[in-house]
Amino acid sequence: MKIKQFEYKPLTHYSYAIVSNGEMAIIDPQRDPKEYYAFARANEANIVAVIDTHPHADFVNSHLQIHKETGATIYNSEKLGADYPHKTFDDGDSIKIGKTIIKAINSPGHSPDSITLVATQDTATALFTGDTLFIGDVGRPDLREKVGNMQSKREELAGMMYNTLTTKFNDLPDDVVVYPAHGAGSLCGKNLSNAASSTLGDERRDNWAFQKQSKEEFVNTILEGQPFIPSYFGFNVDINKAGAESLEPAIRSIPFKKEATATSLIVDMRDEATFKKGHLAGSINIQAISENAKFETWLGTIIKPKEEFTLVIDKESSKNYMINRVTKLGYEKQLKEVITLTDKNLVTSKELDLKDFKSNPENYTIIDIRNAGEIEEKSFFETSQLHPLNNLRKSAKSISTDKPIVVHCAGGYRSAAGSSILDSQLKGATVYDLSEAINDFK
Repeated sequence: MKIKQFEYKPLTHYSYAIVSNGEMAIIDPQRDPKEYYAFARANEANIVAVIDTHPHADFVNSHLQIHKETGATIYNSEKLGADYPHKTFDDGDSIKIGKTIIKAINSPGHSPDSITLVATQDTATALFTGDTLFIGDVGRPDLREKVGNMQSKREELAGMMYNTLTTKFNDLPDDVVVYPAHGAGSLCGKNLSNAASSTLGDERRDNWAFQKQSKEEFVNTILEGQPFIPSYFGFNVDINKAGAESLEPAIRSIPFKKEATATSLIVDMRDEATFKKGHLAGSINIQAISENAKFETWLGTIIKPKEEFTLVIDKESSKNYMINRVTKLGYEKQLKEVITLTDKNLVTSKELDLKDFKSNPENYTIIDIRNAGEIEEKSFFETSQLHPLNNLRKSAKSISTDKPIVVHCAGGYRSAAGSSILDSQLKGATVYDLSEAINDFK
């Protein structure tokens, strides 16, 4: 049994391939299946199965495309209620991939239709836990109150997660390797480890969720302090339940215009320094400055599902790369066009006099766009007002414009988006981005 872990860094998403005796299964695949096909070719394996641990909320996966292109059977829980061709895979069910046996365990908690996979060959056993069990944490239980085939209140799912952890894995030994669907930085949990795998024994010892506690204590802990829910999460659950359109046909008709202009809703992916030197009025600066930048998370948080937008890119050669990033959320149908800019009709961002701000902070309205949980840990300014970025387009109008406005986050990445939102929403206001200078106040 050969196991390959694939990571999509912006969403800290892990997907997997299991290869045995010329056959391959794919677990929780991301939207673009090319890397799985390449791995299959390199290992001279036929893709015969694609397994979804649940309908993911934070990305669109490619199970239906893989089925269409390879003939692989899709497996998932009967409780998912999938709208595409599939075979149900629940407690007591097993499939054979070469010499590897994969068994299903119903493990509700993150979602009511979650399954965990136990893969065994000879003396080796691996546990693919989806969003049920993470390294150091468990999946959040508050994403399925209004979406999916099965809907459950967060308190109900929290109770289900307690039952899963106290009953479902008891017969498995400590040396079983645990492979989760996400790592640190994912919004599918709150305290995920940076580690990409672990053992069940280590999780039993170190993970708070396995410690001896009452059901009430567990439920209170798991519900407390969960991060915000991005706008696109429910949208992706529904796409994954229905099965996404294959990638290439989905993006083929997206127009590209070189040296163009645009109006209405504009997302500009360029780095903040370039953006501030010249951008289209009203643009929102969601940076995609590296493969690790959380562009997808903030695009799907700030821009709502089905809300049309134009994407400004830095150069023509970035077009396919950036469209591919947009497709991770299933946002390709609302992407009106992709453009590069001319040197005309651009506006510049105002530059903060940092020395004056440090000496006279009372002369400014300070807007903190971090999440509420971050504020509880530390506030940088006594007079700052909390307006989390995930809600800023709604709350912007309540911000007074009688003083210059300074926007900050924890490190500078989010404040580029936050200041650009306020600049577009608050006509006539003077808006500054504190950016990385926030580090001077820590």
